Amino acid sequence: QVQVVESGGGLVQAGDSLRLSCAASGRTFSRYTMGWFRQAPGKSREFVARISWSGSATYYAAYYADSVKGRFTISRDNGENTVYLQMNSLKPEDTAVYYCAADVNGVGYEYWGQGTQVTVSS
Repeated sequence: QVQVVESGGGLVQAGDSLRLSCAASGRTFSRYTMGWFRQAPGKSREFVARISWSGSATYYAAYYADSVKGRFTISRDNGENTVYLQMNSLKPEDTAVYYCAADVNGVGYEYWGQGTQVTVSS
């Protein structure tokens, strides 16, 4: 069982920055694909970003939703079993509960965190 815990949400103004953190358990964290998703009120959960293990210890591929490309950056610290989502130039439409998820075996996101609220005021 892998535990996933997000932190770092809060209330900010449009144009501000915020960094979310996600800690995941497990001895093979470096091989996990880690993803960020979000769910706004009245909307379905959507993909935000992911950072995938490529099979190389030094290279990870990052992917982003078009809506956040150029503003958000996903990164990871394998020594800390943590993945980050740096969010810059935040917009009111970024307001949502942000979820972190772990794909441990390459078969999909089996493990999810409880979510952290991000609210961007205009």
